[in-house]
Amino acid sequence: MIHTLAISGYRSIRHLTLPLERLTVITGRNGTGKSSFYRALRLLAEVAQGRVISSLAAEGGLQSTLWAGPEQISREMRDGTREIQGTMRKNRVSLKLGFASEDYGYAIDLGLPVISSGSMFSLDPEIKAEAVWAGEVLSRRNVFAQRSGPAVTALDLAGRRQTVVTNLPPYESMMTHAADPRELAELLVLRERMRGWRFYDHFRTDVEAPARMSRVGTRTPVLSADGADLAAALQTIVEIGDREALNRAIDDAFPKATVRIVDTGGKLELLMSQHGLLRSLHAAELSDGTLRYLLLLAALLTPRPPGLMVLNEPETSLHPDLLGPLARLIANASAKCQIVVVTHARALVEELQAAGALTYELAKSCGETAIEDLKPVSWAWPSR
Repeated sequence: MIHTLAISGYRSIRHLTLPLERLTVITGRNGTGKSSFYRALRLLAEVAQGRVISSLAAEGGLQSTLWAGPEQISREMRDGTREIQGTMRKNRVSLKLGFASEDYGYAIDLGLPVISSGSMFSLDPEIKAEAVWAGEVLSRRNVFAQRSGPAVTALDLAGRRQTVVTNLPPYESMMTHAADPRELAELLVLRERMRGWRFYDHFRTDVEAPARMSRVGTRTPVLSADGADLAAALQTIVEIGDREALNRAIDDAFPKATVRIVDTGGKLELLMSQHGLLRSLHAAELSDGTLRYLLLLAALLTPRPPGLMVLNEPETSLHPDLLGPLARLIANASAKCQIVVVTHARALVEELQAAGALTYELAKSCGETAIEDLKPVSWAWPSR
């Protein structure tokens, strides 16, 4: 489980380090930085996939994602007695992301590239530093793998620090190019753990949504990000997961309704029977809210829970009456995996708080995303 998440220099987040629990809710008004928080967490996961540079490019490049305000915000700027303006920089421009779990921690520092006349990719950000450590806070005593520039050093079996890579390109992470099952097994374990994180963000429910189409199905313990394999995922829960929990969750949201999966010429199709109707409804006929709830159901009742699941605005297109069942579904799922919910639905927040969720409400101060009364958390970034 992730105990601490740290973000620095990303969009509206100048510096933010906060503890997480088994179930954590991030809320706030529009424009306070909820999307920035979600994207930063997803960007951190992209490191383990080797896609952090391309993901930043998709957002407009590093320059478009960096904190755009002044390096330091004085008390006078905050109370309005002095105009907000930049000053001479003391630190390097960087985007930093990191987390600490119950056993390992990881952090990455991305910076501006050194201008190269021989490449057409001179706008790509560079990975300046990385570190993997044991424990909650990075220190010289507990770091067992560290990258500074092109060099990666690590502790050998005798506890001596050795250089294991000397020419790692600035666009490659040590998470994907220095993990060795013999010498850096911890790095490999952490990488695979991060690769298992799941993100669900605004399932499509339009007429041509993938979840509305019947298709050939295979055992699907993990619902895809686009929900195309919804029928297969639900049938997998029936066969190797918790069928009773699935039935209870459907009845909780849609009293006296049932869902079944049928084989139509080699393709799986979802059918839903509702009280008072004389025939079952196909997935193509379901309302947007009903389909979205079934997608969330398949994601949260997965027979193969991840280490971390992140839901971004799961309340979208749901009727208020479904927020209670959704909150109960999320709370029950958090017993098997860590869940972070990003939402602006006050009713959902209140239901999750009643279930014991740790809640943070984001606010804006001088353009900076902040959390009121957040207690300082010990954290250290790797040095370049």
